[in-house]
Order: sequence, then structure tokens, then C-alpha cells
Amino acid sequence: MVISIVVVLEALALLGAAAWYALQLLTGAPVLTFWGAIFTLGLLLAFSAWLFAVGHFLFRGFRWTRAAALVAQLFVLTIGFPTLTGGLVLPGIAMIAPALAAIVFLFEKRVISYASRVGGAPAAL
Repeated sequence: MVISIVVVLEALALLGAAAWYALQLLTGAPVLTFWGAIFTLGLLLAFSAWLFAVGHFLFRGFRWTRAAALVAQLFVLTIGFPTLTGGLVLPGIAMIAPALAAIVFLFEKRVISYASRVGGAPAAL
């Protein structure tokens, strides 16, 4: 399922950003507050783990994952558009393009019918 691959790739990108952020913290990059930086790193890691879970359960056909994936894509768009208009064109496009593709896929008939599994019910294929 393409949509679950997109979500997992976004999770990997976020995990990579968290690793880069942690490396910057370890090498002594200036921060306003140390604990604020640790909190930001924790948020990056938590959001990455959440996206991995959404991608996994979306692949398995659970219903709740469509809403979770949509919220994640809307968050990405709220960061991607200011990034794009702020002069960072390539990073902005790298955020906006997968998010828009994922939103289109989330509302496709086949995805809606596939992701109709609840609780312990077998997946509807």
C-alpha cells in the first residue's frame, strides 16, 4: 500500500532530523535553553515513533490510521508552506509534495475500503 510507505518514509525523515538535531546538541551548537532543546528532541522522536505506528497499522488496514495520517500531513503542510515561502525551496517542496500525495491517497476509494478494519475484525480486502 503506497500510503503506508509514504508515511513510513516521512517517519524515517523525521527520525533522521532528530538524529541530526541530537548530533548538533552533542557537538555544542548554541541553544537558548538546554532543557528546551531536550524537549524538542523528545518531540521529534515521539512524533517519529507515532508515524511509524501509523504507517504500520495503516498497512494492516486499521480504520483509525486514516485520521492519524491526515493530521500528520496537515502538520507537515503547516511547516512546509512557510519553509517554501521563506526561501528554502527544496526542503519546502520535499515536505509539501509527499504530504499532498498522501492526502490524495487517503481519500482514494481503494484506501478507504482497505482501511476499514476495526479492533479484532479481519481486514476487508
